[in-house]
Amino acid sequence: MNTEESFQFLNIKRSILKFLLVLLFSNTFAHGHGGHSDQILSHIALHKVTFAVSASGVSIKANPLVLGLKGEDTQWVTVKLKNPQPTAGDWVAVFSPANFNSSSCPPAEGDTELETPHICSAPIKFKFANYSNSAYTKSGKTSLKFLLINQRADVSFALFSSGLSNPKLVAISNYITFANPKAPVFPRLANGKSWDEMTLTWTSGYNIDEAVPLVEWGVVGENKVKSPAGTLTFDRSSMCGAPARTVGWRDPGFTHTSFLKDLWPNTKYTYRMGHYLNNGSFIWSKIYTFNSNPYPGQDSLQRVIILGDMGKVDRDGANQYANNQPGALNTTDQLIKDLKNIDFVFHIGDMAYADGYISQWDQFTAQMEPVASTVPYMVASGNHERDWTNSGSFYDVTDSGGECGVVAETMYYVPADNRAKFWYSTDYGMFHFCVADTEHDWREGSEQYKFLEKCFASVDRRKQPWLIFIAHRVLGYSSNNWYGLGGSFNEPMGRDSLQKLWQKYKVDIAYFGHVHNYERICPIYQNICVNDEKSHYSGVVNGTIHIVTGGAGKNLSPFSPVTPLWSIFRDHDHGFVKMTAFNHSSLLFEYKKSSDGKVYDSFTIYREYKDVLACVHDSCEATTLAD
Repeated sequence: MNTEESFQFLNIKRSILKFLLVLLFSNTFAHGHGGHSDQILSHIALHKVTFAVSASGVSIKANPLVLGLKGEDTQWVTVKLKNPQPTAGDWVAVFSPANFNSSSCPPAEGDTELETPHICSAPIKFKFANYSNSAYTKSGKTSLKFLLINQRADVSFALFSSGLSNPKLVAISNYITFANPKAPVFPRLANGKSWDEMTLTWTSGYNIDEAVPLVEWGVVGENKVKSPAGTLTFDRSSMCGAPARTVGWRDPGFTHTSFLKDLWPNTKYTYRMGHYLNNGSFIWSKIYTFNSNPYPGQDSLQRVIILGDMGKVDRDGANQYANNQPGALNTTDQLIKDLKNIDFVFHIGDMAYADGYISQWDQFTAQMEPVASTVPYMVASGNHERDWTNSGSFYDVTDSGGECGVVAETMYYVPADNRAKFWYSTDYGMFHFCVADTEHDWREGSEQYKFLEKCFASVDRRKQPWLIFIAHRVLGYSSNNWYGLGGSFNEPMGRDSLQKLWQKYKVDIAYFGHVHNYERICPIYQNICVNDEKSHYSGVVNGTIHIVTGGAGKNLSPFSPVTPLWSIFRDHDHGFVKMTAFNHSSLLFEYKKSSDGKVYDSFTIYREYKDVLACVHDSCEATTLAD
């Protein structure tokens, strides 16, 4: 091969490699639900960014320069920009770390002649320049406000033109930072493995070689004690694919978990997270409070919230290009508003909808902090947390955007023997919860099936009369449109095996998410309503009530035009449900809309212990005629 042929061959090789790189990054933008295109950040074609930062007269400035001077972990920032050639396609992105050039690209693998993209990390959020000033396209001047949270790194703002599909970088702002970007933030309470244990998980920028994590806590008004915390994290190589492994990657910092043990029941505690630095000083969070759990079986007022499929929405209006999680803030605010009447929260999968954009998990934990820092915030695994091809998930799909469960399993504690297998049991007073992981095999004979039967069988119904099943995907009944088209009105193979367990152990209510609406199904067994009552159930437990509560925030799912006989109430709106146990015999169920917090569906259950013991179809103990 002569010199000219070698040169041509090299150019062809470079062209092919560049094409493959573009293809890789283009595929990254295809991740969301189903087609994976509804994660807002995936609409930004970073691989197409071109530079025009030398344009004269263009400026972008951010203030204040230092945030959190009074210990805040959230603060408003004003961004002022001037552009002599404004267009409707101008937009401002928030980058953190502030230096977002090609130095953030992952190390090159293989041929080093491959041309690196100009930008390899997605912004945390963005707004169009004319968001708050429709006259921007004429004046070229505007001011935008962003609400920033402490995410362990400095921040810069970038002005782009030409929209999201062919972005041109026009200007970059000054850098701003939090006074202590590594500070402990966003506490998340959860039940431990025993009734008198509360776990506290939080995020910081401190690794154990810099500082020792700890919690200072105790009964209100009494002396406080210090308890140690463990530290976990994960890196890019822990991700299973794009975008989590590519443009969606962001350093998650460090997750710390402390176990607060030997709690007195029904007692108010205060706590603060801290880090003991190598120089002998302490860094502390603000002070929070929680009430410890009642003893299992305790007869008292107990109130539980269950919701699914929420997502996050920025309070500053950022990232609303597609507005695909419109109800998330309404749901969050209703919970905060009524927090004094809430004891326990279950989020049954599809939490942040980060879909491989790791920065969004911090945004979600910040959104839920007022709730999760005050009451136990228990979670279940959904498809958008776990599923990825060839990763061990039951569904061979890419809904997690490459996270393959790692982020959720690290950032949230659950009392499971193995958090990679997200099934577990937990108690709250008179409630016993059996939580399934629908992203792993649940069918008869599986490891999870055996766990669920053990969970159902282990409860003493005299002490804990309210037996609750929780799962993300609908393993029971739903008249959602796509289930209706399948003909089974549930997840394929969903209830084939499990309905025998629900009936045998007389499960009171089975809760599901995944479908983004609300639906209540009658007490049912093998597709037949076993009770004609609609609003008040009493006596023998002869079937399980099924509830779909996946409307906490994500875009709503349509119902089937056919309404099955077992469907009692359907609502195509955002909402959540609440159970109130007054005692061992009386339970109130309420469905509330997120828009106003009012009750739109409800029923009560009244029964005595003998009703749980009674023989019903496929749930009778063996007997003998012998004396």
